[in-house]
Amino acid sequence: MSFIVDRRLNGRHKSTINRQRFLKRYREHIREAVNDAVNQRSIRDMQRGERIVIPRKDLSEPQFHHGPGGRRSVVHPGNREFQQGDTITRPPGGGAGDGGQASNQGEGLDDFAFELDPREFLNFLFEGLALPNLIKRQLQGESSYRAVHGGIVSEGNPSKINIVRSMRQASMRRRALGAASRRQLGELKAEQAALLEQEQSPERQARLAELGELIARREGRVSRIPFLDTVDLRYNHTIRQPVPVSRAVMFCIMDVSGSMNQEMKELAKRFFLLLFLFLQRNYTHTEIVFIRHHTSAKEVDEQEFFYSRETGGTIVSSALKLTSDIIRERYPEDEWNIYTAQASDGDNWNDDSPTCVRILREELLPKMQYFAYVEIMPRRHQALWDSYMQVHLQHPNAFALQQIDGPEDIYPVFRELFRQRMEEHTP
Repeated sequence: MSFIVDRRLNGRHKSTINRQRFLKRYREHIREAVNDAVNQRSIRDMQRGERIVIPRKDLSEPQFHHGPGGRRSVVHPGNREFQQGDTITRPPGGGAGDGGQASNQGEGLDDFAFELDPREFLNFLFEGLALPNLIKRQLQGESSYRAVHGGIVSEGNPSKINIVRSMRQASMRRRALGAASRRQLGELKAEQAALLEQEQSPERQARLAELGELIARREGRVSRIPFLDTVDLRYNHTIRQPVPVSRAVMFCIMDVSGSMNQEMKELAKRFFLLLFLFLQRNYTHTEIVFIRHHTSAKEVDEQEFFYSRETGGTIVSSALKLTSDIIRERYPEDEWNIYTAQASDGDNWNDDSPTCVRILREELLPKMQYFAYVEIMPRRHQALWDSYMQVHLQHPNAFALQQIDGPEDIYPVFRELFRQRMEEHTP
């Protein structure tokens, strides 16, 4: 079996196929290195590559080589001189060093290191994650088109000529133009064959001569029909077809009351940025809406969302109501994939939590793909967590909640919220 490898997009002295084979072979080492790197860098640095180091011992492969030769002492299984637990004197001389430390005889070997490009880093970062209910499609804009086959036409660019259809058309034309002549030619040859079997006479000789001329004339007429004519040429026709593109909007809701300090806001910011980066990889068009609230909610820009200071109490339902109003005015649920991420310390007026549950059940969840709630560094779970837990138990595939205690919890919590679930792939 033959294989054709297209290396036109590869750089000099590089092979994409070999690199993909290498990444697949050492996937576990690379995934562990990526997870460690996530905990050591900021979310803004997620779109750059990473230097991966693989221990030399994990790169070793069995190979044939020449033995050391000479006389040497080896303890084989089943010997009578040594037993389990006996100590053996170390042989003289040094060996190869590890981790870049050279031995006293010969050279050492460093661990293998290579660079992951940003695309490969994000692939490993989001491996095994999936957005729930990624199903809606909507046409947007006039630039989302693709060239598709639009049939066969009789005029077009020579580079788009359809050889098969042109030859088929030429064959049908030759049959159509030569049908009458071939039919008459068959009749004349049949009459000629019949006369040749009969006894010859002057009349029959004259008729045979006449039939010969007619046959030659008919054969000439058939042979003059061109094998391929201009009218036979057919061309592939392409048309511009609108491409259904997926688009999503992410609502970021954050509590900015007096109980939320700047450290909590920074943790929420990292979670929001990670989610937005994930949405951009799954949707062609992505928008983001920032909603902050204390006793009242307001749509703001990113700078005010993360850095403006507020004081006062907390009424979470105000933010949920504003989210519902924005969806109704600007983001119809039949055209947009809607996701919401809410960050809070769990503080809320006790009589407001039932209102939040009602808004979620009746207004938001029926329109959304997913709602993720993260509680940041709570002293203890309060009424909002307990109320949201009821919503999660009733809508486990559309609503999820997790707790974040520190920066190291952001990525594990994110993976837990958006990991691929088996029930999503069950027919």
